Amino acid sequence: MTVTDAPLTGGPAPEKPAHRDGNVLRWLGAYGASMIGDNIYYVALSWAAVQSGSPSQAGLVMAASAAPRALLMLGGGVIADRLGPRRIVIAGDAVRSAAVLGVAGLFLATQPGLWPLTFLGLVFGVVDALFLPAVGALPARVTGRDQLARVQGMRGLAVRLANVVGAPLGGLGVALGGPAAAFGAAGLLFAISLPLLMSLRIRDLPDDHSKSGAPARSGLADGLRHIRRHSVLAPLVVVIALSDLGFVGPLNVGLTLLADQRGWGASGMGSVLAGFGVGAGASSLLLAVRGRVPRAGLVLAATMGGGAVAIGALAFVAHLAAAVAVALVIGLLAGLSGTLCGALTQTHADPAYLGRVTAVTSLSSLGLVPLTMPLTGAAVGQWGTGPVFVASAAICALAGVYGLCRTPLRRAELPD
Repeated sequence: MTVTDAPLTGGPAPEKPAHRDGNVLRWLGAYGASMIGDNIYYVALSWAAVQSGSPSQAGLVMAASAAPRALLMLGGGVIADRLGPRRIVIAGDAVRSAAVLGVAGLFLATQPGLWPLTFLGLVFGVVDALFLPAVGALPARVTGRDQLARVQGMRGLAVRLANVVGAPLGGLGVALGGPAAAFGAAGLLFAISLPLLMSLRIRDLPDDHSKSGAPARSGLADGLRHIRRHSVLAPLVVVIALSDLGFVGPLNVGLTLLADQRGWGASGMGSVLAGFGVGAGASSLLLAVRGRVPRAGLVLAATMGGGAVAIGALAFVAHLAAAVAVALVIGLLAGLSGTLCGALTQTHADPAYLGRVTAVTSLSSLGLVPLTMPLTGAAVGQWGTGPVFVASAAICALAGVYGLCRTPLRRAELPD
């Protein structure tokens, strides 16, 4: 292992574990409020877009944030590392709160049509390009390196809670007060995160130096070079990209078409997604409680391979109860491999480069992979769900095999 692979301690370890550390809990509260607000916002935006235009126009409104997010994500990682992640996260939630509350006011006064909604989507896309890398870089500034894996598990639990709570709250807001009420609730939740973020105690990077002892450089090329030269991060980025490519399409588009073919209906699809969510939540809880998983790199590759088999099997399950059980297994295995990917990224990346590292890993899942969803739908229409799910499973399995073949990643460990 080269000297650039040696982990940075990030200062003295905290006296309390992350789940008992008030600083971490304030960060978690801010993150949870922001994620619930996100879910409510997307429900309100989709409903308002459908009510204000045709289905194709509504689709364009929903996709308005994708282009700026994909185009600006890498630059957002540079800015997060240069200015500090807390500043970016605070500014991001402040802008999102103001923009959403402004649109809520428009809906109270009139029927604004599609243009304000499109502009709102563009604002969120630009903010996300800065916000997401900063969110990934912030945990290393609020706790010690030995707690980052546990924090990753806690973050996963917050995401699952936001998914379970946010969408129903958004639907309730729309039902009771229309888009104005739902947008207003989202804006207030973004605003709630601000005082929590401002109260965080932020750790300074030791002399702003990288792991090699040389000053960390703040350019995009330097961040990409840091990844390329790192024996764990370089293969990990490939594994994350392959797993996202094989996983996102079947879960988002393929599952909808599969539920329609099987006659499960929307409620059946919701049950399958709930099974996945329970499994993924259980894997996050495991890491949050234990704090680490021994032989993390090997477990990552193995669970990714097992999850691939389960993804392929889902297309051939005829009964809803069996599909829910398979989805539970997918959630448990894919959730654990995904959580371990995040934990290894957090603990092996130099905190001075973590914004850029997060931008690269987020670009595949949030910027590029969603663009493949129409291809998944077209492929299902051409060849059916079975072959498409099997092909997607093969891509996920390839990610696991690649991880097994790269010795530094296979032997990677989380801090004790």
